[in-house]
Amino acid sequence: MSTGKKIFTPIQLGDVVLRNRIVMAPMTRCRAEPGDVPGALQVEYYAQRAGAGLIITEGTQPSLNGKGYCRTPGIHSEEQIQGWKNVTDAVHKKGGTIVLQVMHCGRVASHLNKAADAETVAPSAITARGQIYTEEGMQPLDQPRALALDEIPDVVDEYRKATNNALAAGFDGVELHCTSGYLPAQFLSSGANHRTDQYGGSVANRIRFVVEVLAAMAEVGGAGRVGIRICPDNPFNDLHDDNPEETFEALLNEINSLGLAYVHVIRYPLGRVDNIALAQRCFSGPLIINESYELAEAETAIASGIAAAVAFGRPFVANPDLPARFQAGTPLAEFDIKTLYTPGPVGYTDYPAANL
Repeated sequence: MSTGKKIFTPIQLGDVVLRNRIVMAPMTRCRAEPGDVPGALQVEYYAQRAGAGLIITEGTQPSLNGKGYCRTPGIHSEEQIQGWKNVTDAVHKKGGTIVLQVMHCGRVASHLNKAADAETVAPSAITARGQIYTEEGMQPLDQPRALALDEIPDVVDEYRKATNNALAAGFDGVELHCTSGYLPAQFLSSGANHRTDQYGGSVANRIRFVVEVLAAMAEVGGAGRVGIRICPDNPFNDLHDDNPEETFEALLNEINSLGLAYVHVIRYPLGRVDNIALAQRCFSGPLIINESYELAEAETAIASGIAAAVAFGRPFVANPDLPARFQAGTPLAEFDIKTLYTPGPVGYTDYPAANL
């Protein structure tokens, strides 16, 4: 099999079957309807991109407290479950495969984006430096409330319920968002986690929350339908860990025996860790790799066995038929950065497929 063709061949990651190895990366697009419900726009958007071997949805909150940004979807109400069911039905009708990314933002949030009765919670009451977009403009990130020890099992259960709801909505699996400064990454990181109980301090304690969450998610439909996304040493949203290589080595070694469908690892050349090499060393299952891969580099990574599949984010925005364009050698369209997060179809569902 030639290097140039392997990316277009099928593969199975755990229990998730991909018709090619071109993955659509999760991308926040802020188009959910009132009640954080996916609507007709989401149905059209994801169905347009069903040619991907695997679609990983935008980050989706498992609870009211888990929401951070405006107009992001949830998976904790019956209306949200039905909205996502409409999406998965449309994707499956086109032969696609789709998993839900579960994203609890933790301290990366504004009360202006949340329901009136929702809180901003985190491992520790440490406010992240930075601002967040709201409908009232950019605002400072909220001061979080530290989770009490007896509350943590309830948060773990939110992920279990989100997984159950996702499978009820027809998703082929779920992905735990464990980077970008959100709640799981906050527990992992020494800069955001100053707890003195069994969830803080040592590396073994700081990885405990993520390990428990993955185990809870795997209990629902099996570990073969669960993946995790990581980016060691990613400083986004004011995240800092004193020794990210040690932290993620411990995490990956601990979860290696779970039988997860995949680890989705983002390379970060500016960091202190070779993220992909670390994942290769510590995780024996399939890897999806991500961040600014050109087609030729992606093909080489797959053919050489570095990764099972490669995820593309930005190219999927303006190229809903990206795998077909790759296969035909068609030039890629450029997206309009000004419409990445604006409401409505413009810059979302109005990018045309190529005339192949």
